[in-house]
Amino acid sequence: MARILTPSDYGLVGMIAIFIAVSQSLIDSGFSQALIRKRDRSEIDNSTVFYFNIAVGITLYLVLFLSAPAIARFYNEPLLTSITRVIGLGLLFNSLGVVQRAIFTTTLNFKTQAKATLIGAVISGIVGISMAYSGYGVWAIVAQQMANIVLVNIFLWVFSKWRPILKFSKDSFTSLFSFGSKLMISGLIDTLYKNMYLIVIGKFFRAQDLGYYTRAHQFSDFASSNFTGIFQRVSYPVLCTIQDNDRRLADVYRRLLKVSSFIIFPLMAGLAACATPLIDTVLTSKWIFAAKILQILCLAQMWYPVHAINLNLLQVKGRSDLFLKLEIIKKLIGVAVLCATLPFGLIAVCWGVLINSLLSLIINTHYTGRLINLGFLAQIKDLFPTLALSLCTGIAVWLSLSFIALPSFAKLIIGVIEGIVLYAGTAYLLRFSEFKELTDIMHRR
Repeated sequence: MARILTPSDYGLVGMIAIFIAVSQSLIDSGFSQALIRKRDRSEIDNSTVFYFNIAVGITLYLVLFLSAPAIARFYNEPLLTSITRVIGLGLLFNSLGVVQRAIFTTTLNFKTQAKATLIGAVISGIVGISMAYSGYGVWAIVAQQMANIVLVNIFLWVFSKWRPILKFSKDSFTSLFSFGSKLMISGLIDTLYKNMYLIVIGKFFRAQDLGYYTRAHQFSDFASSNFTGIFQRVSYPVLCTIQDNDRRLADVYRRLLKVSSFIIFPLMAGLAACATPLIDTVLTSKWIFAAKILQILCLAQMWYPVHAINLNLLQVKGRSDLFLKLEIIKKLIGVAVLCATLPFGLIAVCWGVLINSLLSLIINTHYTGRLINLGFLAQIKDLFPTLALSLCTGIAVWLSLSFIALPSFAKLIIGVIEGIVLYAGTAYLLRFSEFKELTDIMHRR
């Protein structure tokens, strides 16, 4: 779709991303995490969350519907009124599937979730590409996103045996909300901060620049956040079962951190090294400026698994109050960094993302050290061999591609093969414990 459409088309959709993301954060309200963590959850708990999510979804859509003209005036883009009102419908469908996802996650049934997601992605992709080829422009993106949301939630219902009962419990709501509300506020702050860049770039730069940023961010986010999300969804319910055994919790947490970083660090370093041939091959040369942004964002997103798993531990220990405190501190620092880099242009803003990621790393690991005696220095010591190998591999690939005069597609293939051979071969020769653990897991499978 990006080969057919323009950066400005993606910039238009990116302008309303924050409003959709904030609304979705409020719909979840931290209830899914509260349900997963609660050991004695009941059908009344599930149904209470279900009806609450529907009420919030309807309310938020009405607010978004009425606010659409104001959003269009803010960006001086009249078309945003219609786009906002259509994409906002996704909130109603997403509110229907929160409990199903929580139940699947609790039972570690990720295969069913993957099946629903895959079906939705394939069919919605076909819809989006067909409309893009037919000349629908930005509406092809809108249709693709809406089709994906609707289909995924439909199949979650089809594959799930759970159905709500006609009961809403005030006591259940209060119990779940006492834990989930702090996660809701934390998630809301995090969502506002992450999407604040879209507002700022959309307001102070061109729609084309926002298109470059959103495409680069989606590439880096796919490689980092999605893989980390898999680790989180698998580990969270497991860690919750040993939340009272600090020694075992620390051991499992440490292994999880090392294995996830062993996979994601080289992915991000390799993505940064191959950014230019990747963008040129997949999106064509009209998107080539996004490669510069992608390289910087990859260095920032490299640390995402460390952030996420540290925060996951706070949830496991029931310290949603500390979770909220950390989010407030980090986001205040992030806003300051954004304000300082904004006058120097879009590339400087991206470097600010990296600076804030490193500062957040120190903050996130502070309470982990206090809770299970595994703080910043201990974690860096564990991760340093993987980090050093990943960066050295990425630099080697980038340098070799810089001196090769071949088409971008050929460079991309060479870079991927070279990176895999260098990284895996060195890890094997140096007997990395993470390498052995991953191979053992694959053999067991």
